[in-house]
Amino acid sequence: MKKLVWILMISIGLFACKNEPKQEEISLEENRAKSYNQNDGFITMKGEFIYDADKKAAVFQTPNEIYGVVVDDNLHLLNEKVKPFKTDDYTSVPVTIRVKRIENTNQDILWDNILEIKDILKVEAPNPNKEDVIKLAN
Repeated sequence: MKKLVWILMISIGLFACKNEPKQEEISLEENRAKSYNQNDGFITMKGEFIYDADKKAAVFQTPNEIYGVVVDDNLHLLNEKVKPFKTDDYTSVPVTIRVKRIENTNQDILWDNILEIKDILKVEAPNPNKEDVIKLAN
């Protein structure tokens, strides 16, 4: 009888332990974005970049907002990386960058927030079929 009780208890113990489902694997991009968004105060942003060297002004546009960009060495490095993809001075080039977002206190800059580029992650070729730009010609 004792053997039967022990066998029953062991069987219940083994069947009561259930295997936990495996967690879904996180893609490399999600993992990279997660690591870049933690602990250092910088955020990863994807958007389109335009720089006008004559006016010394740069703009970074996401689907939801437009930011001014601090003109510094990292901005010039990014500008060099996007030059091969530009067809004219106002071609916007898709980029992924790590930035520090700063509230604008300068009255001369019109944007609410400005970005200071800390790291350039990716520069992509613009979509040639994109039709949201209106060009005027004589």
